[in-house]
Amino acid sequence: MALSESEIARRLAAHEPGRRHAPRAAPRGGGAAEEAWPRGDHDLNPDFYRPEKALVAAAVLVPIVWRSPPTLLLTRRTDHLHDHAGQIAFPGGRIDPGDSDATAAALRETQEEVGLPPRHIDIVGRLDSYVTRTGFEVTPVVGLVTPPFPVEPDQFEVAEVFEVPLGFVLDPTNREIHSLMFKGKERYFYAYPYDDYYIWGATAGMLSNLSEILGETS
Repeated sequence: MALSESEIARRLAAHEPGRRHAPRAAPRGGGAAEEAWPRGDHDLNPDFYRPEKALVAAAVLVPIVWRSPPTLLLTRRTDHLHDHAGQIAFPGGRIDPGDSDATAAALRETQEEVGLPPRHIDIVGRLDSYVTRTGFEVTPVVGLVTPPFPVEPDQFEVAEVFEVPLGFVLDPTNREIHSLMFKGKERYFYAYPYDDYYIWGATAGMLSNLSEILGETS
């Protein structure tokens, strides 16, 4: 049965984001296991460790567009960007000193990147934070978006704005585990191939988290 808007909001509001994933291998140099981590690229890779430099705080908006049926709004980043060029991503970026919190950063970045104003977005919860291999700790903020709304992509950062059916992501048969060779080792990651789009890495990891939350039967 398809989830109603109120049920989606209820399940996300009831979710308590936390550092729930203990590392699956001892730290470099041996010794005792470290504290629990957020989700991240290490989930499928036992030998993945935190970047040695300090993590950069970032936030993204996970926009659920209330169409019939509902969709998720995503972006394809331009090919010349320094970080994650050409990849599928949620709108978002670094948390700036002027941002009051992760939600403020996600809303600001969404308006800057895709031209979607905060007045069209109803924030309903957060997913677990996510650590990337490139050194970001990302807070995913979930918002319900009711059409119609404007979309004006920043041409420097965003090559395309598109939508994927929410039901596609919530169907567990559409979540795949792929791998590639990285620095001489096979590295695994979640992937959601959809039409001509290849959604993988951190975005796919966050979609997996969203699917777990909205797929719970309670």
